[in-house]
Amino acid sequence: MASQIILSLIAGTTIAGTAGFLGSLALSKRMALVAGPLGHLALPGIALALIYGFDISLGAFPFVILGTILIWLFEMRTKLPMEALTAIVFASGVAVALLFLPISKAEAALTGNISNIGFLATLVSLIICLGLFLVIRKIYSKMVLMNISEDLAKVEGINVKKYNLIYLLSIAGIVALGVRLVGGLLTAALVAIPAAAARNWSQNLKSYISLSITLGITSAILGILLSEFNHLPPGPLIIIVSTLIFIASAIFKPR
Repeated sequence: MASQIILSLIAGTTIAGTAGFLGSLALSKRMALVAGPLGHLALPGIALALIYGFDISLGAFPFVILGTILIWLFEMRTKLPMEALTAIVFASGVAVALLFLPISKAEAALTGNISNIGFLATLVSLIICLGLFLVIRKIYSKMVLMNISEDLAKVEGINVKKYNLIYLLSIAGIVALGVRLVGGLLTAALVAIPAAAARNWSQNLKSYISLSITLGITSAILGILLSEFNHLPPGPLIIIVSTLIFIASAIFKPR
C-alpha cells in the first residue's frame, strides 16, 4: 500500500509540475483551455484502452497526437482561430467515444485514476515528462516572442509554424499523461489553474514559472493524499485543491 502511494505521488507530481510549467506558457498565449478539448479528444483512445485492458495514457496518445496535427494543418489551411478548430476536432472525438465507451467504466475515463499506477507506467511518465519539460524550456522564449508579435518573431528567424506545432504536441503529451491523473474532462484545469494562481502571486517571469510548477505539484500531492484518507477519486480532489489555491491567490493578491 505504501509503495503504491509513493508511485502515485511520483507520477502525479511529475505530471502536474510539467503541466504547470506548460500552463505558464499557455496562459501567456491565451490558449490554456486548448488542453480541455484535447482531453475530450482522448476519450476514444481511453475507451479502447478500457475495453481491451491496456493503459489509458497509451490509448490516449495516438488520438491526441492525431487531433493536434489535424488542428495544426487546418489552422494553416483555413486561417481560422485555433480555438475554433480545436472545438471542431474535439467534438468529433467525443462523438466517436460516446458510441462505444463502456458506461460501467466511464468514471475512469472522465475522472482518471492515478491510485493504481504501476512501476513501469510511473517510469514511462517520468521519462516523458522530463522530455516535455526540456522541450518546453527550449521553446519558451521563442513562444513568448511569438505571442508578442509573430512578425517580429519571423524577423528574428523563428519558424512560427514549426514552433506552434511543437507547442501543440507538448500540450498533447501533457493531456495524454494527464488523463490518468485527472481524467479526460479536467485536463484544462490541470494546465490552467496553477498558472492562473501563480500569475496573481508572481512579480516577474522567473517567479511566475517557478510558482506555476510548485502550485501544480502541491495540488497533486494534497489531492492524492486526501484521496487516500477519504477514498474519493484523486482527480477531482486535485482540481478542487488547485481551485482553492487560486481563490486564495485572488484574495491575497499583492497590490
